[in-house]
Amino acid sequence: MSYKFGENSLKNRAGINPDLIEILDRAVEISIYDFGVPEHGGVRSAETQKKLFDQGVSKADGTTHKSFHQTANAVDVYAYVNGQASWNHEHLAVVAAAMLQASSELGIPLEWGGLWTGFCDRPHFQLAKD
Repeated sequence: MSYKFGENSLKNRAGINPDLIEILDRAVEISIYDFGVPEHGGVRSAETQKKLFDQGVSKADGTTHKSFHQTANAVDVYAYVNGQASWNHEHLAVVAAAMLQASSELGIPLEWGGLWTGFCDRPHFQLAKD
């Protein structure tokens, strides 16, 4: 089955790096789970980033430590399973497999926050640092 992004996901990913758009579009075609981009899952302002930091869901405060979201080089996703958004680690791992496969196919290096030590961020993908 091949999926496509809905209107909200398209709006929420607007403005991110075109390389990430390519990866997302390929990944949603090959993933066995549908997935989307949540509100604040794409480009973020410093104010939004600070709010997420204050809530404890990000390690970047938006000013002294900027997020890759602020530079349009990151995206967060959720799996869409049984008609509902899911942040279940198993569902996100399946989406991550599709994202990483798409990255490899396209030759665009990608990092998955689910592989980080210390702060595991399964919904997060960012272009690999040079």
